Amino acid sequence: MASGDVEDFIEQNRQLADLVETFRTISESEKHWKSRREFILRNINDYEDPHLDHLLALSMVWANNVFLGCRYSQDLLEKVQGMAEGVVVEDAPVFKTRDEIMKQQKQSY
Repeated sequence: MASGDVEDFIEQNRQLADLVETFRTISESEKHWKSRREFILRNINDYEDPHLDHLLALSMVWANNVFLGCRYSQDLLEKVQGMAEGVVVEDAPVFKTRDEIMKQQKQSY
């Protein structure tokens, strides 16, 4: 969904959109929330009650990986990356592991 598509979907599905808005955490920036909300909206039909908590946990895994650089198992990351296909995050931070930094420093000597 492009940004306009998300807004159109929200307008056409106000009750669902209102429910999803209740999932925003107090610490989420607008940018962070818009991306995670799109992730949730893209996948909510696959995780209806009683599995909605599972979707919310997966959305946090995805957002924490993208915005904070948190690391998870390869299987879990592949799952959430597949679920997030098409979600565009503008100006996403780029993270390097300690090993990548050390390797880069050794190469510069």
